[in-house]
Amino acid sequence: MARSNVKVGIIGCGNISYRHINDLMRIPEAEVLAISDIDESKMEKLKESFPVLRGVETFTDYLDMLESADLDAVEILTPHSLHFKQAMECLDKGLHVLIEKPMVCTIREAEELISKSERVKRQILVSYQRHYQPKYRWIKNLINSGGIGVIQYISAMQCQNWLNIARGTWRQNPRLSCGGQLYDSASHLFDFILWSTGLKPVEVSAFSDNLGMPVDINSSVSIKFDNGAQANIGIIGNSPRFREDVAFFGSKGAIFFLDDELECQLFDEDVRVEPVRLPSPSNPDRNFINVILGRERNESPPICGLKVVMLTEAIIESYRRGERVKLDG
Repeated sequence: MARSNVKVGIIGCGNISYRHINDLMRIPEAEVLAISDIDESKMEKLKESFPVLRGVETFTDYLDMLESADLDAVEILTPHSLHFKQAMECLDKGLHVLIEKPMVCTIREAEELISKSERVKRQILVSYQRHYQPKYRWIKNLINSGGIGVIQYISAMQCQNWLNIARGTWRQNPRLSCGGQLYDSASHLFDFILWSTGLKPVEVSAFSDNLGMPVDINSSVSIKFDNGAQANIGIIGNSPRFREDVAFFGSKGAIFFLDDELECQLFDEDVRVEPVRLPSPSNPDRNFINVILGRERNESPPICGLKVVMLTEAIIESYRRGERVKLDG
């Protein structure tokens, strides 16, 4: 029997496209047929980096690509504020869609996008790669199995030199990025916390400092969840190095994931749960292709994108108003 190929188009040929193309090239059933970017030099550079792309069609207008290329799916790797419109147009063409984080910038956009995908029966997968990485999967599985009991408190900190690394780029232009660290790197951290615990935020209190920039750089966030659990999250965009620490405290014990070192400690006789037999690794692109082929379920569906933007909007509203904000729904 002939193997089915999934014909993929790429919208956006910036830095993140190299990772996605690299992953797609390792999937026998994935075939990149076309790429699109408003900057022709970016497309040429991408083709030079991946010889297999030298014969693909290039488009400076992604709408021309959607109209003329014979595609099954599209990966949207563009600035945040463009995701919604581009994804809706791809769904209109009957295409499956992978979207880089954040999925979209507002709750309304997220709800419309999910509704549209359900109506046209096409998949949306949000590129939250932590859903596919062994240590993050292990943490989720342990929490979901009741391994540390009922979650009572979460402490998290993410820091990086985002202020300087992103200076002068679209990421610090609110018209394209929709915001700063909260919409960018912190999106991964918020998603990990919500995805791994299944908890629902009901109340948020937040402070932010733009450090003279047009978008948020440093933020402090406190969250109350539907089961009474609390979270304290620090997002620091002005740090000399990247580091991320997350700790989950439950009624039976705690998980400490500190700078990629993973440890679980239980109360009973000071038992340590070693992270052995970690789940197998994967990535968003592989899952995307396998979902389209009916081989796997969607491991990072659009509901994850909706949950993150609901939390992000509440955080922003809290520090704008200078008071606690309750989440709807």
